[in-house]
Amino acid sequence: MMMKSLWKSLQQKCMKQKSEVDDSSVSVHGDDLVVLPPNCNCCIEENKECNCDHVNAAEERDDNANSSFTHAVINMVGMLIGLGQLSTPYAVQNGGWSSTSLLVGLGVMCSYSSHILGKCLKKNPKLRSFVDIGKHAFGAKGRLVASTIIYMEIFMALVSYTISLHDNLITVFLGTNLKLHLPNFSSSQLLTVVAVFISMPSLWIRDLSSISFLSSVGILMSLLIFLCVVATALLGVHPNHTIPVLHLRNIPSVSGLYIFGYGGHIVFPDLYKAMKDPSKFTKVSIVSFAVVTAVYTTLGFMGAKMFGNDVKSQITLSMPPERIVTKIALWATVVTPMTKYALEFTPFAIQLEHALPSSMSGRTKMIVRGCVGSFSLLIILTLALSFPYFEHVLSLTGSLVSASVCLVLPCAFYIKICWGQISKPILLINLSLIIFGFILAVMGTISSSQLLLKNFQLHHST
Repeated sequence: MMMKSLWKSLQQKCMKQKSEVDDSSVSVHGDDLVVLPPNCNCCIEENKECNCDHVNAAEERDDNANSSFTHAVINMVGMLIGLGQLSTPYAVQNGGWSSTSLLVGLGVMCSYSSHILGKCLKKNPKLRSFVDIGKHAFGAKGRLVASTIIYMEIFMALVSYTISLHDNLITVFLGTNLKLHLPNFSSSQLLTVVAVFISMPSLWIRDLSSISFLSSVGILMSLLIFLCVVATALLGVHPNHTIPVLHLRNIPSVSGLYIFGYGGHIVFPDLYKAMKDPSKFTKVSIVSFAVVTAVYTTLGFMGAKMFGNDVKSQITLSMPPERIVTKIALWATVVTPMTKYALEFTPFAIQLEHALPSSMSGRTKMIVRGCVGSFSLLIILTLALSFPYFEHVLSLTGSLVSASVCLVLPCAFYIKICWGQISKPILLINLSLIIFGFILAVMGTISSSQLLLKNFQLHHST
């Protein structure tokens, strides 16, 4: 129905966009929050309606936004880099070296789609989240589609992070006799449970500025992993393998791994709103995606050249376990998922908090939010331990939801909201990205689902 609405808008010669939205808007990720004046900190904390003289929403944003260009780049890079750099060597080896053109191309496409999200936010300053943009573009149906896909991406991404945590913990403690004998639990599973419980308090953090500290730690860990892989390559202890030119049959599943590494669009509206100068958001996107694409491409080639067909779905699992750089990389990989839980969970958490009754105090809302987040993380932990097939879950996540969040939805929203102000070439570009993203999603989902089911059946038949 959403695509039908988009097609209908394309039939019209001219269309005026309404600048009005409901009297209620979203704080960060939500639907029902009263616009507040700059100095009503008490009202903001308690989520109460303020009786003070109100000001324009755009002015409030300018008064409260304090994120510099560098800070915004750090947050965006931190949101993007994670599991993508671990799986890229596996993807390059299985897709062939020419598949890196798809990796770079997706980086350019996703950078553009983040740029047009900023255009949508600029069009109406009252829009404050990805869900808001969907609602403004396509009404209640757009809001429902955006919310559903966002929550699917958050849930599946956190499952993938937890699988990575489990896999690397096994290698970290390889050969260690922990003497942990519990029914229905292996030592590695118990270690994963402990690590998740250590991470759980981060889900209670409310504001993005506090979470940005965890994002910075995540960036440092990702940089450390990158340097460790480079150090391993410079040691020259591995033969120089030949990377195949192209494995066409693997491209659908490989594309899911590639596009997952660029999935961060659900948080980009928050980064836009937090900037002192939102006009620099496009430059932030270009710099951030350029950095991330360079890291992914470099790691992809290095890992594939070093390990060839023996490369694992996570590059750290292929590195020689006896070397100190490998131990550092493994610990960095263990810490990275623990820093990602809070930032990934933020969109759902704040939506939940603002959906609670306005009569509820801020402290009570925080408790409810924290409890729901903790319970959700336990479900995620259970699934991760039940389906420990990292590359297939990651590929399915990228194909099923990331392709929509990164390509299809931003372009559809932009066409609908900015119709009448975009040229025919730009319109054609956006329509092409929608079609390409849809094809990528369908083919990748089918391929990764078949591989996941096959591995699950093989595991339970043995």
